Amino acid sequence: MTFNNSFNNAHLKPHHDGSELYVSSDAPKIGSEVTLRVRVPNTYTFDIGLVRYYMDSESTVAKLTKESDGEVESWWSAKIPVKNYDVQYRFLFTRAGKYEWLNASGLFGHDVHTNEDFRIIARPRTTTWLKSSVFYQIFPDRFAKGVERPAPDWALPMEWNALPHGHGPTTGVELFGGDFEGITAHLDHIIDLGANGIYFTPFFPSKSNHRYDATSFDKIDPLLGGDKAFFEFMKAAKKAKIKVLGDITTNHCSNEHPWFLTGQKSKSSKENKFFYWDKKTPFGYATFYAVKQMPKLNFASAELRKRFYEAKNSVIQKWLSPKYGLDGWRIDVGNQTGRYREADLHDEVMRDIRTAMNKMKPNTWLVAENADMWPTDLNGTGWDGTMNYNGFMRPLWAWFNHNPNLETGGFHGLPIAMPKSTGAQFVKAMTVFNSSIPWRNLIDSMTLLDSHDTARMRNVVGGDKEKHMAAMGLLLTYPGVPSIFAGDEIGIEGAWGEDARRTMTWDDAHNWDHNFLNSVKELVKLRRTAPALIEGGLRWIDVQDDHLLFLREATDQNLLILIARDKTKVDVDLSKFGYSIIGTHFGPTASGSRLKLKSRNGLAGIWEVA
Repeated sequence: MTFNNSFNNAHLKPHHDGSELYVSSDAPKIGSEVTLRVRVPNTYTFDIGLVRYYMDSESTVAKLTKESDGEVESWWSAKIPVKNYDVQYRFLFTRAGKYEWLNASGLFGHDVHTNEDFRIIARPRTTTWLKSSVFYQIFPDRFAKGVERPAPDWALPMEWNALPHGHGPTTGVELFGGDFEGITAHLDHIIDLGANGIYFTPFFPSKSNHRYDATSFDKIDPLLGGDKAFFEFMKAAKKAKIKVLGDITTNHCSNEHPWFLTGQKSKSSKENKFFYWDKKTPFGYATFYAVKQMPKLNFASAELRKRFYEAKNSVIQKWLSPKYGLDGWRIDVGNQTGRYREADLHDEVMRDIRTAMNKMKPNTWLVAENADMWPTDLNGTGWDGTMNYNGFMRPLWAWFNHNPNLETGGFHGLPIAMPKSTGAQFVKAMTVFNSSIPWRNLIDSMTLLDSHDTARMRNVVGGDKEKHMAAMGLLLTYPGVPSIFAGDEIGIEGAWGEDARRTMTWDDAHNWDHNFLNSVKELVKLRRTAPALIEGGLRWIDVQDDHLLFLREATDQNLLILIARDKTKVDVDLSKFGYSIIGTHFGPTASGSRLKLKSRNGLAGIWEVA
């Protein structure tokens, strides 16, 4: 259903998102008012415009009034009271007995579910520094070696520049010897890249190279240099004003952790209640994905809750304390935490971890690995955000897919090969996932092209550096907190699994692709300094099979961004959006009210518009 012929233009529709242009506060106080604004094309006519919102779960409406007229679009607004912590709303436009709803998924001429309503969380933001952050992910064993140490009995020592084995009995025990001394020695590389945050995969003692099976949460693995090397690194990081994110397994630990050994030995011990003892399981206790070495933690135990996050010296709080200085936690398999069969303490544990972090160190980031269940978890009380696999990385892979032989582990959890999608399918996939959570949780989520758990982006695009750079351009301009896996900035390759965790080739740095690296530096700098990328919304204006064109609009700046995955032609009249290009920030030079160019391959372009 359309109101008039002009509405057939798929790219010029009423628009709203959770950014500063459209919402007066993304963290209003209970009892206050919030102003909601919507931008409506002048060609889109309607009789009545309303905001439908809920107060105490009762449907209520407020009438839109016109704020201002523009040559192309007009601004309409309404004020609504904030009576509840979770404010859900959508817009309604009527004309001649017909109606259309505008929600976070788009514009619809039929009734839509409240699950995709816009949402505002009336709770204080837990972080004030994320919006201008770019993180750099380090897998400690593979970044840099500072001190030569003998390998333990469980490990297979590897030469630094050797390739890891992606499969086989040595997976997980190949030890390359990276440590905190090496990370500190090469901190200048991260500073020069422009990243202002580092995300570490686990650094606790373990009998694996990935360390997701911690034998202790009380100290830094001696193989990484122990607490002393960690303190030296943290001192250097703080001096460089770099935030540091730790990685913790709230779902499980090692079966050699003292808690487990004590609990297994003594049924009368407090530690016995820390785990799920189940004779129906292969090992007699619940585990993470049937891995014997990773018994699941049972947070029905008050003592476990105390030791893990409630007490001042608990695992969660200790490492945030001034002595250790972490700035947040990434929660491994956050969606599984607190869940086993009929027992489900997930929401309680999630909220209590956030509360504990606020007590020890306000203004910290709590991000969960939680790709599939995040709509119910991201409501302002628990995780600040998620690792945005399903709402960004996976659809991006499908759009950029240029490697039919890529081993993807069943396309990141599904028993199918990686598909190929169109630009429209890509945008739709992102919109569907992102519309299910509040805007502020979207921008507090980690965006990524790849990670220690996936293939490298360079492999996804079949080794094509232009396509890789286009994907990097999208990573650093899309809403969220970009995370660059160490080595992506120099084009390191790697297939699924262990192979993607290749070492940094410091002794061969002169042979790096420095043009690629310098372009990444440009994008990182822009992401951290451009107001439109820090505070701006997201508006798609041209979506084709092989290219995407979108706007990031803020009070102080508007940016036009082009991402092409392949050879394509772009010809867009920007005047119908009321814009003209006034400067080029990245990519091909352009100016004026018409963007017209040809791309011979993958391409990223960023222009300022006014």
